[in-house]
Amino acid sequence: MTDHPLTQLTLVRLREFVREPEAMFWTFVFPVLIAAGLGIAFRNRPADVLTVAVVGPELAAVFEGKPTLAVERFGDAEEARRALRQGRVALVAERGPNGTVVYRYDDTNPEGRSARMLADEAVQVAAGRTDPVGSSDELMREPGSRYIDFLIPGLLGMTLMGGSIWSLGFSIVDARRRKLLKRLVATPMPRQYFLLSYLLSRLVMLVVEVATILLFGTLVFGVPLRGPLVLLAGLCLTGALAFGAIGLLVSSRVRTIEAVSGLMNFVMLPMWVLSGVFFSSQRFPGAVQPVIKALPLTALIDGLRANMLQGAGLVQLAPQLGILGGWLVVCFLLALKLFRWR
Repeated sequence: MTDHPLTQLTLVRLREFVREPEAMFWTFVFPVLIAAGLGIAFRNRPADVLTVAVVGPELAAVFEGKPTLAVERFGDAEEARRALRQGRVALVAERGPNGTVVYRYDDTNPEGRSARMLADEAVQVAAGRTDPVGSSDELMREPGSRYIDFLIPGLLGMTLMGGSIWSLGFSIVDARRRKLLKRLVATPMPRQYFLLSYLLSRLVMLVVEVATILLFGTLVFGVPLRGPLVLLAGLCLTGALAFGAIGLLVSSRVRTIEAVSGLMNFVMLPMWVLSGVFFSSQRFPGAVQPVIKALPLTALIDGLRANMLQGAGLVQLAPQLGILGGWLVVCFLLALKLFRWR
């Protein structure tokens, strides 16, 4: 098999990839850096302590001892308002007429709104208010409910899409631009072997790409892997093949690097925004949800999150696998039909 033309073509694709430092960085290092940065920025932290400027000693005694409020005393009301304008405090609380309390804050600032709510609750409780209905808090901080758990499957899907489309699109258009395709087509090489070699080379790199992101997420942040690993591998394989077919289709007739760059950005940018890589796709209006659900990146990310975080099996992931399989078959057949060798 080592002398088989498909084997040699696949090895050529792998050598081209490994010898490009930029490709290695964007494929392996960049997703890990994003996961590390966002995982640290959105890590589980204690509740923020908000600073309240208090005019007069009476209100200061009400707020002191509250774990989420820090009190800064001011003897002059104008000085306290100046601290609010400068952003040093989130709220100014002072006594008003007839025993009322006046809160001064910026309602466009989330910290100001939160400080106002917490401060008023403390004032009302100190005045003898009792809640008619008791309540208790149950904090959810276990693996699977954190932002980093939501992020890692999104980054994995984004990496599979980018690696498949960019690596295939650029290398094919570059070979066409340098007249290499014209020379290859004159050889006895079957044309389908040439296109299959790109997909096979993606499968080899797929193992390293997926392992890098998953190992980093599980070892550093404790991201759970609750579903069957075989099914997770099948999702990644189907997703990589589907995006590889899209890359073949995008580059099937393009002659210049500039043109294929524009086409690939045109294809990938909507999925980066709509498919829920960094935030849930449910935030978009319901009218566009059917379109979003039909995107291959949405199907891949939803399937990865369901498998990794919820332990979903084959039956639950059948819709996502069906969408990815449809994109794979349709795009690969179109690429074979439209592919230009000159």
